[in-house]
Amino acid sequence: MTHLQFSAELLRRAEKHGPITIGLAGAGQMGTDLIVQVALMSGIRIGAISETRPDRAVEAVLLAGHDRDSIVMASSPAAIDGAIEAGKIAVTDDLAAFAAAGRIDVVIDATGNPNIGTLLALDVIRNGKHIVMLNVEADITIGRFLKEEARKAGVVYTGAAGDEPACAVELIGFARTLGFGIVAAGKGKNNPLKIDAVPAAYEKEAAERNMNARMLVEFVDGSKTAVEMVAIANATGLVPDVPGMHGPAATRDELAEVLCPREDGGILHRKGVVDYSIGKGVAPGVFCVIETKHPRVLERISDLKVGKGPYFTLFRPYHLTSLEVPLSAINAVLHKRADLEPLDRPVAEAVAVAKRDLGAGEALGKIGETEYRGFAMTWEDARRKGAVPLGLAENARMIKPVKKGEFLTYDNCVPDETMVITKIRQRIDQSDGMFVTNAA
Repeated sequence: MTHLQFSAELLRRAEKHGPITIGLAGAGQMGTDLIVQVALMSGIRIGAISETRPDRAVEAVLLAGHDRDSIVMASSPAAIDGAIEAGKIAVTDDLAAFAAAGRIDVVIDATGNPNIGTLLALDVIRNGKHIVMLNVEADITIGRFLKEEARKAGVVYTGAAGDEPACAVELIGFARTLGFGIVAAGKGKNNPLKIDAVPAAYEKEAAERNMNARMLVEFVDGSKTAVEMVAIANATGLVPDVPGMHGPAATRDELAEVLCPREDGGILHRKGVVDYSIGKGVAPGVFCVIETKHPRVLERISDLKVGKGPYFTLFRPYHLTSLEVPLSAINAVLHKRADLEPLDRPVAEAVAVAKRDLGAGEALGKIGETEYRGFAMTWEDARRKGAVPLGLAENARMIKPVKKGEFLTYDNCVPDETMVITKIRQRIDQSDGMFVTNAA
């Protein structure tokens, strides 16, 4: 279906049933973008916003061009539904009431917190609503469980259009449909890589970019790249070629010459991998390096100036992050279809690596702070090492000292077992035959 057809279908649906109503959890940078973008669209609307700081939601709604009279503070499902029925936007700090509101068609999680995102997704699914996860950290930790819960409930669980994983998977799907072999796929890293970055050093830049410094550091220290590449891997079956991936400084024109097998002059040990580039002209795009064996197809691709061969790069030069996310909400409601979802079995894992020396008894903070960073590797490697998934590191407790650069493992680190995401991951690991125990 073309986007023109998609747009026409959305308008027909709105004429018959009214606009698709979105419930948005989180009004930070991404959430604010979403509120503004949806206000510019036809056939879709924000009906309710859940935010621990309601003033931020109010500011975002006003920024989007709505007047203050259009905002209703609500604390129950009935109050939220009443506001939506009156054509207004409900704002609440009660996540459970928000999830239970009956007038919401689809919920977008823009909370950025793995455990809160898990709680939200479960509640939304139980209440029979579709869920769009901007929360990739939660998805790579327990996404296959959430996908199965959504399937049983007859709703859609999906990653978000506009984020690099969904954009890359779109290219991969295009290439596979045409019968091309996938050599490598990934993204350009948007920020210079500094694996020991900490928020205190990025306060000024974060303020200039209207970001939280911790969130900016999650991008800078490579954690977000690891998370995104693992999401691509677990949606497609592609794997990190080496622990941590290569991350070459390949330019856009060099991708097909660098991210190809070593016997052909590249750096890869195998085909079918995920990776990223820090080379010029790749960020903020996503890419897919492909191959074909048929001489006629090789001739045509070369003639069309896609590249010199024998490998070629399909490239999307942009991703619009939160601005594209409404498309996934529309797709879920109109077509009951996910833009991105994990396979039933994982092939990759994002794990936690110490950013500095950590002592026994230390409690760990959030992703992007000072204690640890994300690191991508195959699922089998992570399992052999007993490495702690990145999504379980927040609030974990060190039980043995760890040096900078070492893995956090179930032998030296205890995840917070009061968090629902930890409990669910333990059940998943046990079903996989991995029995995790800790000596406190």
